[in-house]
Amino acid sequence: MRDDFPLFFHEATQSWVLSRYEDVARAFKAPVFTTDNYDWQLEPVHGKTILQMSGREHAVRRALVAPAFRGSMLQETFQPVIERNARELIEAFRQDGEADLVAQFATRFPVNVIVDMLGLDRADHDRFHTWYTAIIDFLGNLSQDPGVAERGVRTRQEFADYMLPIIRNRRQNLGADLLSTLCAAEIDGTSMSDEDIKAFCSLLLAAGGETTDKAIAGILHNLLRHPDQLKAVREDRSLIARAFAETLRFTPPVQMIMRQPAEDVEIAGGTIPAGATVTCLIGAAGRDDRRYSDPDSFNIFRDDLETTTAFSAAADHLAFALGRHFCVGALLAKAEVETGVGLLLDTFPDMTLAADAAPTEQGVFTRGLDTLRVRFTASERAVA
Repeated sequence: MRDDFPLFFHEATQSWVLSRYEDVARAFKAPVFTTDNYDWQLEPVHGKTILQMSGREHAVRRALVAPAFRGSMLQETFQPVIERNARELIEAFRQDGEADLVAQFATRFPVNVIVDMLGLDRADHDRFHTWYTAIIDFLGNLSQDPGVAERGVRTRQEFADYMLPIIRNRRQNLGADLLSTLCAAEIDGTSMSDEDIKAFCSLLLAAGGETTDKAIAGILHNLLRHPDQLKAVREDRSLIARAFAETLRFTPPVQMIMRQPAEDVEIAGGTIPAGATVTCLIGAAGRDDRRYSDPDSFNIFRDDLETTTAFSAAADHLAFALGRHFCVGALLAKAEVETGVGLLLDTFPDMTLAADAAPTEQGVFTRGLDTLRVRFTASERAVA
């Protein structure tokens, strides 16, 4: 596709497909490519979210939520939550000698963190996991399976029935949690409605859970398959951020994002008509040899991927999108990955892939490992 069909119309999904780095980056950054398509892609399961908004409405809503995901609030309030959750999960299997890091760590870790950040009941973890799985399945339902669509729509009502009474109660009993912060946030007389907060929490659980889950498993798998790079990361933990950035390029959790042009757009040698759906292939763009040298190799030391800006809107990988809709939770994801991977390496200094392990990637819209079975000897130092 990148070489011969950089723009083509895909009948099955009724969308125009872009696969080259330069074209996907343009679709994320240029204002003519809107997120209006989210009214049918996201709104049925989340309600109206910040991703659909533009102009002042988007700027104000983003300003209301962004402070919780960066700076002192992230470091002082939520970093301890991240560390506690990572330690608790690791301690549960520390003495077992082997574990499936997908089922026993990666799948649970980011959801537990978000639930604690919001000040929700961790006993409801399985319900949250069921909900966000249904939402992600809805978003990736390219074949329009009616059962998948119905579960996704039903999830929106179930989540609303759960969250709205909690939000109303929290407004009257503010605390130090993220949900209280969202309830109290105000800019220029604008605050978030109960529906705004519910929709954002739904988006946070789905996007923050699914993507970080797959990213953590992907980083560990990539490093375990490259022992020399794993050794370097063990010796210098600042390299975890480089390994994360390279994983986002090499095996991104989100493989495609869709946009909708407000007017006819000439791109990749053709014209996309106004109002059409544009499918941007992030995975393909990250392997574009016009942009990256030796793109099919995992290399945390590559010099054509800037890691100092990899978790900001100036990123030059595409996994968090770019421009005004750059992922607001990128720094939270970075904190979770650095903490979780770091503690796993501390606790299991001889961790290796299980000899009979055969992890495979699954998924089209989002993509990640089904299992990641490892063997290890725990260090003497407890993690909890």
